[in-house]
Amino acid sequence: MSGAAQAQPAQTLRLREAVAIIVGIVVGAGIFKSPSLVAQFTGSAEWMIAAWVLGGVVSLIGALCYAELAAAWPHAGGDYHFLRLAYGRRVSFLFAWARFSVITTGSIALLGFVFGDYMSAVLPLGAQGSTLWAALAVAALTWLNVRGIHASAGTQSWLTLAEVLGLVLVVAAGLWLWLGGTPAAPLPPVQAAPATGGMPSPGMLGLAMVFVLLTYGGWNEAAYLSAELRGPRRRILHALVISIGCITALYVAVNLAYVHGLGLQGMARSEAVAADLLRVAFGRGGETLIAAMVAVAALTSINATMIVGARTNFAVGRDWPQLRALGRWHPQRGVPTLALLLQSGFALALVALGGALRGGFEAMVDYTAPVFWSFFLLSTLALIVLRRRQPETPRPFKVPLYPLLPLAFAGVCGYMLWSSLVYVKTGALAGVGVLLAGGLVMLALERRPPSAREAPGSGA
Repeated sequence: MSGAAQAQPAQTLRLREAVAIIVGIVVGAGIFKSPSLVAQFTGSAEWMIAAWVLGGVVSLIGALCYAELAAAWPHAGGDYHFLRLAYGRRVSFLFAWARFSVITTGSIALLGFVFGDYMSAVLPLGAQGSTLWAALAVAALTWLNVRGIHASAGTQSWLTLAEVLGLVLVVAAGLWLWLGGTPAAPLPPVQAAPATGGMPSPGMLGLAMVFVLLTYGGWNEAAYLSAELRGPRRRILHALVISIGCITALYVAVNLAYVHGLGLQGMARSEAVAADLLRVAFGRGGETLIAAMVAVAALTSINATMIVGARTNFAVGRDWPQLRALGRWHPQRGVPTLALLLQSGFALALVALGGALRGGFEAMVDYTAPVFWSFFLLSTLALIVLRRRQPETPRPFKVPLYPLLPLAFAGVCGYMLWSSLVYVKTGALAGVGVLLAGGLVMLALERRPPSAREAPGSGA
């Protein structure tokens, strides 16, 4: 058996690198888009900020659930491994298929379009400039990840630092205006419009939370790093709590900056809230600056998604002999090379598809959401299943207030799944259709016995 086939993930990631990866996944373009919608739906500054705090609390509850799973069963497959233990190899295979064909690759593609849209504002490349920039970003970051985990994790640390510093600049702009600084440009004319005030209706608050939780999404990817994180198994809990604490504080500060700089109605009616704030504070130069900030945020999330996404492909390659080539781990570089290349190849195909359609970004959002929340719900319930099925397994960390917290978070996942299907669009139907096609692929693999070269213990 070759060294690549024998090699396993090693504990090479430091805590700060894991935090950088988690923060990089979560803090993406959403914080530059969602606040305007949340301001519209909540109708008051107090309820708007409360929604962002609540989003942090909900994410923390989910993180506690994942910390128990990841500490008890550390594995590069993350959710794939938990689903296999709880429900069997068929459900876990469908999840791996969904990660490869919908969730991870769709996320990489949509983030590529965000990068392309904003880079086109800085350096236009023609009518298909956004698609070209997106493809270039995916290709360049794939090359970086194939070089090895240290290269990709090191780059991630610097990208995350630049991203956070950009959001700190947004906070500084809002603080400058709040303390009476002279605006470099006039405030939007809606500044003086009265806020609706009072408690929003349950429907409006729920709709606001959809966008808040989408903006917090991605912290669960930490489970894929559990086998590569240095130190005791409980260290994954530290990585999650530190990351979500930092993200919540940053999101609340940014939204306070928006509301103090533009007013609630200015936020609610803004098409690009961060750009408007920086334009008011710094003049027209702020527009170019915000474009660069969003581009960096998108790159940060693409890189982090690539790092964790290929780990699922690696795990399914170890469990299914017919796909054994995916389970090769490069012993020197510390990455699943083939899994990374296939993941990026499919993402590039989705970029090409999105470029051929109008509204590529929106299509990718619709494509990924229902499938993502379906498996998020199953992963959360897996905690309860495994508590019953494997009570003797050592658990370095246990979720407090069990089973209330896991059930509460499962309820949130179910609500998000329902919300993503209420207004069914072509993209959502396509994502569900691709997931169902995965069932046919699984049946075909089960009917095809592994060859001698693929069988466990062969010299492949």
